[in-house]
Amino acid sequence: MTTKTEQISWSEALKVYKQPKVIAMLFLGFSAGLPLFLVFGTLSIWLRREGIDRSTIGFVSWVTLLYGLKFLWAPLVDRLPLPILTTWLGQRRSWMLLAQIGVLVGLLMMASTTPSTHLTTLVVAALIVAFSSATQDISIDAWRIEAVSINLQGAMAGTYQLGYRLGLILAGGGATIIAGSSSWNTAYFIMGCSMLVGMITTFIITEPERKIGEQTWEQEQRVVKFLEGPSRLPDGLRNIIAWFIGAVVCPFVDFFARNGTAAILILLFIGLFRISDITMGVMSGPLYVDMGFTDTQIGLVSKTFGIAITIFGALLGGVLVMRYGIIRMLIISAILVVLTNLLFAWLATQGPEIALLALVITADNLSGGIAGSAFIAYLSSLTNRAYTATQYALFSSLMLLPAKFIGGFSGTIVDDHGYIYFFIYAGLLGIPAILLATYLWRKNDVLFETKTVTESQITR
Repeated sequence: MTTKTEQISWSEALKVYKQPKVIAMLFLGFSAGLPLFLVFGTLSIWLRREGIDRSTIGFVSWVTLLYGLKFLWAPLVDRLPLPILTTWLGQRRSWMLLAQIGVLVGLLMMASTTPSTHLTTLVVAALIVAFSSATQDISIDAWRIEAVSINLQGAMAGTYQLGYRLGLILAGGGATIIAGSSSWNTAYFIMGCSMLVGMITTFIITEPERKIGEQTWEQEQRVVKFLEGPSRLPDGLRNIIAWFIGAVVCPFVDFFARNGTAAILILLFIGLFRISDITMGVMSGPLYVDMGFTDTQIGLVSKTFGIAITIFGALLGGVLVMRYGIIRMLIISAILVVLTNLLFAWLATQGPEIALLALVITADNLSGGIAGSAFIAYLSSLTNRAYTATQYALFSSLMLLPAKFIGGFSGTIVDDHGYIYFFIYAGLLGIPAILLATYLWRKNDVLFETKTVTESQITR
């Protein structure tokens, strides 16, 4: 199966959103989206209001590097059962619940601190939230990919982004508005309580059937037989080595075996795709504050209206992927993301006009929503369902890690050169992804084939 699909009617494409599991992604997406702004954009605004300098804000944003490192513990989420919880809920849902509890605890810790006097404590709490949130992402992504077939992944990505953006609205606009009328501590307490939505959803959904392709199963069995051979390893050590190879080594070997030399180009493309908009996002909040917008204005326009536009873009992206295919939409959306990010450089030259802010945010978030659906569908298509959590975590980590690291220096760039230079620089960071995607598509279409395990190959 390739990313090129036969073109279907608009009505048939829209019907996909009636699928129950597609609808379930709305609530899981909400639970996944809620923590991000609370350790990223919203936290930047809170810190700036408390008088924290911009360079420090930029470095604090490195707590979100944990989202880019989640591939390190994804094999545990893929294979390690949790005592009691896994027997009760299953592998995917048990890790979801544990992670959601971690996010709740971390947010309540943040709600009890004051940045100006207890910044270290706040950062530690933010690390707990980021680690738990990244773990939740691993388990939700695995559930999403395993719960439905490949042709529904675009719609799953669309509703996931819908819920995700609703979580961002609450964590962005909602938290900012609450802080403006009450306090930031109250806002973070309410955000922590909102994680109950995800926890309830975890109990309602069903555990997907775990399927392992015949070739994958035979590969792992060869490892087990080898370890049972003349090496005569103790049973405990043999089991540990077999588990490590199956959970950690095999997922990476499988990806490179299926994609050959194209694997390097695919990974490079994944690492470059989101650099522009993620880097830009670190300083968007401080820009609004320094331009003179109030917390309420930022909350309503940027964190509420803007995210609503992203939701529309995400749902539109899901339909466009169904109708036109993944790769075509990837290239188009990558171009749009760069162009709309450059609008922030122009915004930095203007006064605090709400209409101009709304215009820029509308363009930026619409393109971002479309890009998100196309990219999530593409990453999902690359996974072998025997290693869903590990491989998808590798892809999404690679997507986030370069951008999060580069974004940590954003405050220093603004301090040294100003907002206009920074946003031009952030926009231009997206050009390599456009060039690479276009080159690979024209050079050899097979590099973008979704070399996944088909339903006919799945036996276990």
